[in-house]
Amino acid sequence: MRVRVTTTALGITAALLAVPACSTVTKSDTAPSAHVGKPADAAQRAVLLSSAALETRLLNESDLGSGYLRKPEPPAQHDDVTVIGCPALSELGGDAATGGTLTFPRKAKATFTYAGSSSEISEELYSDSANKLSDGIGRIFDAMTGCPTYQVVAGGTAIDMASQKLPAPHQLGDEQWSQLLTFSAGGRSTVVKQTAIRDGSLLLIVSGSPALVDRHLEKALAKAERVG
Repeated sequence: MRVRVTTTALGITAALLAVPACSTVTKSDTAPSAHVGKPADAAQRAVLLSSAALETRLLNESDLGSGYLRKPEPPAQHDDVTVIGCPALSELGGDAATGGTLTFPRKAKATFTYAGSSSEISEELYSDSANKLSDGIGRIFDAMTGCPTYQVVAGGTAIDMASQKLPAPHQLGDEQWSQLLTFSAGGRSTVVKQTAIRDGSLLLIVSGSPALVDRHLEKALAKAERVG
């Protein structure tokens, strides 16, 4: 199966970050517990936000602290991507098979480098009805649970993928997904943590260096949920 995926200046890394692999999907048994920031009530959590509004709720350099520099988003380009060794992923077809361009129209994204190193952290925000967000990303993550390893061929480059389920942060949001991705190409391997949280009509995805994701996840959710 050949599909199209949007890539950015991260090149092959961005394409791989956009390919959800095996993940744990959980649902809270109770209402979301209070965490960093003021909890929103049910009506506020159901409000759909525009892309412009989501942009203002992304983390910025002052939120992250010293050493972080936002990377400009380059013009989108499209590379052919082949997924090998994951029938469940192949059955989804199209952009859904890579998760690279989630089809929710209300969205915003920011990527930062840290201390001039190769460490990066990327934040994505989406807004839609709770059911649409849950069904959209849930179908992708559910399909990947049977594929601990597979291969992606992007732009003629073959990348070996491996994924590991991680405990989801149950105390945050209504639904949580978390995974550790390892991708290897040209004798080099990179490990990326990816955690997604849906809270009401908001979907937050934070990806990048595991330490940076752990450090800033709650802060990102608190700002995304801010009232006023």
